[in-house]
Amino acid sequence: MSDLLGNKYDVVVIGGGAAGLNAGLMLARARRSVVVIDACAPRNAPAAGVHGLLARDGIPPAELLGRGRDEVRGYGGDVVHADVTAVTRRESGFEVTLSDGRVTRARRLLVTTGLVDELPDVPGLRARWGRDVLHCPYCHGWEVRDRAIGVLASGPMSVHQALLFRQWSADVTFFTHTAPAPAAEQAEQLVARGVRVVDGEVTAVEIVDDRLTGVRLSNGGTIAREALVVAPRMVARAGLLAALGLRAVEHPAGVGEHIPADATGRTDVPGVWVAGNVTDPAAQVGAAAAAGAAAAAQINADLVAEETRRAVDAYRERFPARSQARVPEPAEGDPRCGV
Repeated sequence: MSDLLGNKYDVVVIGGGAAGLNAGLMLARARRSVVVIDACAPRNAPAAGVHGLLARDGIPPAELLGRGRDEVRGYGGDVVHADVTAVTRRESGFEVTLSDGRVTRARRLLVTTGLVDELPDVPGLRARWGRDVLHCPYCHGWEVRDRAIGVLASGPMSVHQALLFRQWSADVTFFTHTAPAPAAEQAEQLVARGVRVVDGEVTAVEIVDDRLTGVRLSNGGTIAREALVVAPRMVARAGLLAALGLRAVEHPAGVGEHIPADATGRTDVPGVWVAGNVTDPAAQVGAAAAAGAAAAAQINADLVAEETRRAVDAYRERFPARSQARVPEPAEGDPRCGV
């Protein structure tokens, strides 16, 4: 295969995170021509390490992706660093255009572009994201265990986040911010678990020596905290799919937008699959990688079915007499009928 993208591939994978690279690995091992197009903007880039990933816990995200790219290439797959600007359906599949003008073609398309975390408009949050402004207890809870943790009410999952992080620390404060006060049942749960509730808008985070030290309120007060938990609105990176008639919709959990798909990653658009956070916002790295592998297996099976149909058609055209031959139906009383 060529890095010049001059060839038509069996599969183009758009997105070079865990889902995309694992799909590329599976497809390359299945002897498919595959290219993974990677914009090099991973969601977890600010994090110091990937956690909850068996045998690789704590590995820096860049190292994990670097190993993945090497593995895909080791089996003959291509990995190209570029942005995709357009995807167009053609009679024989799909045409993918890159920002530098290069074009490649594919019989099938797998989109693993991930999502964008939309954070509340509070000064300082974005700069600390993935460091001491966090969202997932399973990704970061151990690293902030027994510390003073704040939870910013920013979505339907915020109370749930506070109750989860209480598992890692006895010092958890829930900031209502601009959201309504917790409902009676939720308020009771927070009190019962020893989670302090503070009313008032959060206007900024306090940073000293490159460490989060507190949360500043609109009344001028500051409450010391060492980590702040935020529930972002998670929005699929899927704008390029609109030209194919595929658009992101609200996720049933109310956490943002995703591209719907069946359990295999197949979308409503023939020939297009999705995997990872673009369809499952809550998927951690291991789950995203597994989804990429599963989608790759389904794509390969779909290609095998297509190739088999074509082979049968060609066989029938070449040997019409053989293809028209039929095994005679068993006669009545024939022992093959069991009578």
